[in-house]
Order: sequence, then C-alpha cells, then structure tokens
Amino acid sequence: MNATATTDNPQVIFIEDDELVRRASVQSLQLAGFAVSGYGSVEAARGVLDASGDEFEGVIVSDVRLPGASGLELLAHCREQAPDVPVILVTGHGDISMAVQAMREGAYDFVEKPFAAERLVDTVRRALERRRLLLENVALRRELAGRDALVPRIIGRSAAIDAVRRLIVNVAPTDASVLIIGDTGAGKELVARSLHELSPRSAKPFVAVNCGALPEAMFESEMFGSEAGAFTGATKRRIGKLEYASGGTVFLDEIESMPLALQVKLLRVLQEGALERLGSNQPIRVDLRVVAAAKGDMQALVASGVFRRDLLYRLNVVTIELPPLAERREDIVPLIEHFVLEAAVRYDRPAPVLTARQRAELMARDWPGNVRELRNAADRLVLGIELASSGPGGGAAPGHSLKEQVERFERAAIAEALARHGGAVPAAADELQIGKATLYEKIKRYGLAERGEAGKEGG
Repeated sequence: MNATATTDNPQVIFIEDDELVRRASVQSLQLAGFAVSGYGSVEAARGVLDASGDEFEGVIVSDVRLPGASGLELLAHCREQAPDVPVILVTGHGDISMAVQAMREGAYDFVEKPFAAERLVDTVRRALERRRLLLENVALRRELAGRDALVPRIIGRSAAIDAVRRLIVNVAPTDASVLIIGDTGAGKELVARSLHELSPRSAKPFVAVNCGALPEAMFESEMFGSEAGAFTGATKRRIGKLEYASGGTVFLDEIESMPLALQVKLLRVLQEGALERLGSNQPIRVDLRVVAAAKGDMQALVASGVFRRDLLYRLNVVTIELPPLAERREDIVPLIEHFVLEAAVRYDRPAPVLTARQRAELMARDWPGNVRELRNAADRLVLGIELASSGPGGGAAPGHSLKEQVERFERAAIAEALARHGGAVPAAADELQIGKATLYEKIKRYGLAERGEAGKEGG
C-alpha cells in the first residue's frame, strides 16, 4: 500500500501537510503493525471522521500548523463530535506551550518535531490501548444496563482454556452430569453457570450449594427439604435446594466434603429422579442437571473410603479440569483487563491502562488464589492502590525448575504480544525487542502458531 494511501478501517488517521514527513511517519506506523490513513489536511480527513464519529475505534495524529483548519481546530471539533477519540498533536519547538494547553483541553498527548519513529509509535500504541479499553468499558456498561448480571464468560487465550470452552459448548445442551476439578478460586462456579446458561434449562433455576459450608446437622433438610414437625423447630414445610432446582441445574461445590451418609441419599435421588422430604414418605419427582466441583484427587478419596465410587461415576460423566493460573500465564493479562473493566463499572471509576511493566509483573506471579485473587488485584488497581511486589502471590511457582518458570513466562509474554498485534510477527518482535527469526523459532517451539496466534507479516 502507498505510504499515504487510505484504508477502509484505519487504526490511525495521520494528518500532515509535509508530504515527506507524512509518508515517513505513515510507513513507520505501518511497519509497527498499525493500519494507517494519511491525509494532507483536516478537510481531507474530515469526511472519514464525521462518518464514523465517536464510533471510530482508532486514534488521530495531527500536525498543529496546517493549511486551512489547524490541528487545534480539529481537536475542538473532535471534542464536540467524538470526545472519547484520542487526539495526538504534532508540534514544532515553539508550539510546546500551546500543545500543553491543548492537553488541558482534551488532547491525549503531543509529539515534538523532529521526532524519532519510536516516540511516535509508542505514543500511538498507548493511545490505542486507552481507546480499546474505553470502548470495552462502554460496551460493558451497555451490557450491564440491560441485564441484572453479566453473562458468564470464560476468558483466556491458553490452550487449556480453549479446550474448556469447546467442552462447555459441546456438553451444555445435554443433561450429562459434569464434574469440574480445580483449585480454590480457579473459576469452577463460572464454568457451572456457563453450562447452565448455554443449556435448554437456562430459564429455570441455577442453585449453587457449597457442600463444605453446610453444617452436617442441617445438610439433609437444606438439600432434601422437610415437613412441619419433622424435627424440633420445624414449624412449617421447607422446600429443599434439590426440589427448588427441579427443571434447572444444581451446582454442588466442594462435593468431596459431603458426608458419606448423605452421599448415599444423593445417589438415590440421581438414580431414581425422586426425593423424600424429611418427615415424609411421599416421593417427589425432580428433574435435575447436576454439576459438581471438587479440588484434589477424587480417586484418592475413593480409595481411602471418604467418597463413594458409585457416586463419583454418576457425577463425572464428563470431567472438566481447570488448571491454576500459574500453569496458564497467557490468560492473566486478558483476565485482569476484563476484571479492571468490571471494577471500573462497579466503582464508577476510570479504567487504568496496564503498562508493559505491570503486565510483566502480573504474569510473573504465582497467583495461589487463582482467578479470585486476580479479581481482587483488579479492584485495587481501579481504586488506585499499588499492587504489592511481594507477599501472597509473589515468588516462584513451587515444584518447577528455574528453566520451566522462565519458559512458561516467555511463552505467556510472546502470546500476549502476538494477541496485542493481531498475530503480526514483525510488530510483536519489535515490541519484544528480538529478531523475527528468533520469534518465529519460539512460536514454533511453544506451539503458538497452531492456535492461530501468529502468521501475519505486517499490520
């Protein structure tokens, strides 16, 4: 493409009347992986800007001094028509005070002539990141305005999460029982809710029961219900959680902590499709889809006599395993960016843009609390509280050699860079400051190309 030619969907609109400067700058941005449209005047670019308005997903870079309308007039026009589109001004040395005043009036940043290509590329990249997050924030606010809660979403770009998503889509329309295995905070309930939301049962109740939080003395009445007079204090009929969930989905979290005596009763309900309330001999038909979740080795619990083998077989027709965050580090950045947007909506605060250093620090942590801990970190970022550099979540992952830890971090960093540049290897190599040949070799070694994260030669 000609260095000043336009594209149908530009990320960057670059306005400069000096043709040589315009061509060189557009080319630098293109080599960095951006789609760019170059124009010699505000008037030439205004048709594109007015047509897209605040829906324009990119940024504008404009010289201040131009024939016809100036860059400052363009800024004023954008503040009126598209106030959230970042405008970067290019200034001469004598215009710096004017550019600073323009930033007070809403300009994103300014670049002083003569400028290095790296300075322009870095400023544009930061502005685009800000624009992307703002658009996601707007979309999230619209979604929240029309719904009481977010539709469950499984976020991440790792091979493990790709497999989980595919399994959910495949299994959700059926009534097959599912057992979700994962550490505390890994997102087991989110998977269970996704199975329910994507099933024909979505209009019926989703009932979550934490088997580890219910006292054993109350467990039976909570699960199966009771008749008036069934025990001391039972003054009226109580509908149990299993009966209430009929037609929908019951989620049994920490199923491994369920008492043995109640395991027998649950198994009978699953086999016969009926239950009896405490104090009653009348069977009540129930239509349940059961999703259970556990942490640890269930086969070991069966072998030790703590969990019934026949109940385990009944529950794990399909098994979904959620690996800890430390084993899927490429999911950390997309997850925290999503949580930052959620927190920004919840606290009515602006969503901060993660710096490259913050991304690297986040991906280097262990996150023993998994997704739940990451969500808390996002809340702190939105509230303006610095993330601690050590303490819980810091340090090296236990049981892994230094070489393994370095490789896992490197793989996550490369996947993140490729995703940020839409799979463009040259742009990712430039950001990571390594040669293209080296990057291609690492992409092949880590199997990233197989998952469609690489392959483009340019923006």
